[in-house]
Amino acid sequence: MQKKKKMNRLTLDFFTQDAVSVAEKLLGKILLRAGDEGKEIRYRITETEAYLGEDDLACHARKGRTPRTEIMYAEGGHVYVYLIYGMYWILNIVTGPVNHPQAVLIRGIDEIIGSGKVGRELHLDKSFYGEKLLTSNRIWIENSFDKIQFVTSTRVGIEYAGDEWKNKLWRFTMKSFTEQE
Repeated sequence: MQKKKKMNRLTLDFFTQDAVSVAEKLLGKILLRAGDEGKEIRYRITETEAYLGEDDLACHARKGRTPRTEIMYAEGGHVYVYLIYGMYWILNIVTGPVNHPQAVLIRGIDEIIGSGKVGRELHLDKSFYGEKLLTSNRIWIENSFDKIQFVTSTRVGIEYAGDEWKNKLWRFTMKSFTEQE
């Protein structure tokens, strides 16, 4: 968990970029989660994965618009959560313009690595589906002006998507950062 610093909530312009750009740029940003008591807990985003629409065979939108993926067709800046293994709520950030379904999976925050562990740490549930990061009082992302170093690698757990899609270097992992004043 990060020390509290004066930062700014990310804007719509940030989230309406394509998922690959946003996945890279989210590294080092600060994810805030406000609890029921109003206490804010800050986490640095350390690992992300990009999913780029209906053509991306690893993306949930590959099968088109469904009740599950409906929020992916909204304008960037919404939360897309879904349940895996019947027990973990997974956090994704919708990106891009309306009707261009894209999302960034948040795989790591601070020392917590793994999308299921992230969801558990943030106490996510179905009620977060469709939450607007621009106006939410429960979850949002703030800018950080720290200088980030990162590596890219292939996405995890998408063998079903075929070689072209499973070999995309769309997983971004922060190596280090330098705090900027």
